[in-house]
Amino acid sequence: MEMIEYQRHAERTAGDHECLEDRLANFSMGLSGEAGEVTDYLKKVIFHGHELDEDKLCKELGDVLWYVATLATSAGLTLEDVAWKNVEKLRKRYPDGFDPQKSINREESKNTCPYCGTTLIYTGGCKQCPDPACGWSSCG
Repeated sequence: MEMIEYQRHAERTAGDHECLEDRLANFSMGLSGEAGEVTDYLKKVIFHGHELDEDKLCKELGDVLWYVATLATSAGLTLEDVAWKNVEKLRKRYPDGFDPQKSINREESKNTCPYCGTTLIYTGGCKQCPDPACGWSSCG
């Protein structure tokens, strides 16, 4: 299945919301709750001696994915957009693959865009990325 197709399926069951703010609040809180369910399940597997049930884990991860998909759709993003931005960020952070020392001693500046690495500018009290393809802002 293509991820955009999954987003369409997820949106079918997203329900009606009064406004974008309601969608973002509902789906972000739902994501947090479902991520907590995954964590709680794995805690039981790791520390309480439960057997790992791949089907149960798959269903719980699917719930997490549903909320990520609906949040992305709410923000006008595709899951492909989200995935590529993450890959780009990690390539810059770990060009030779993950390195624990680079993780501990991150050289990222507070004045660089967290998404594309461009030096930020200050406008109207907000940090903003001048790259029009990115458009990140500390003010949202």
